[in-house]
Amino acid sequence: MEASGFEFVAVDMPLASQFTLHILAAVAEHEARMISERTKVALAATKARGTKLGCPLGAAHLRPYGNKSAVEAVKNEAVRRRTEFRSAINEIQGEGFTTFAAIADELNNRGIRTARGKRWHPMTVRLVLREDTNSAAAP
Repeated sequence: MEASGFEFVAVDMPLASQFTLHILAAVAEHEARMISERTKVALAATKARGTKLGCPLGAAHLRPYGNKSAVEAVKNEAVRRRTEFRSAINEIQGEGFTTFAAIADELNNRGIRTARGKRWHPMTVRLVLREDTNSAAAP
């Protein structure tokens, strides 16, 4: 900023001097370093507790085939899972469970987990059903 020879004026602080802006930039840089350090410590603690970090469905095993093949495989897996979930939801709806909450509870009771291995929630069911509707409408 100073090396460019231009004077910098902050619109939200028009009376701030170069010294004030320099101090604020230094504080922001320090805070960014602190956030980074806290994040690293928290991730290390989480990992030490045995929690697997990242998506358990990663595509690392597809890397030898190249990105295009990996993307295609991930898309195919998503379609397969969506079809599987939709089939289970249709069965549950056929048994009289019609609300998102009731469907989510029944999926959990049957031990069916989401694509990421988590429990179902009403909003998750809604999103799966909406995806199914959107994909049917796509050309």
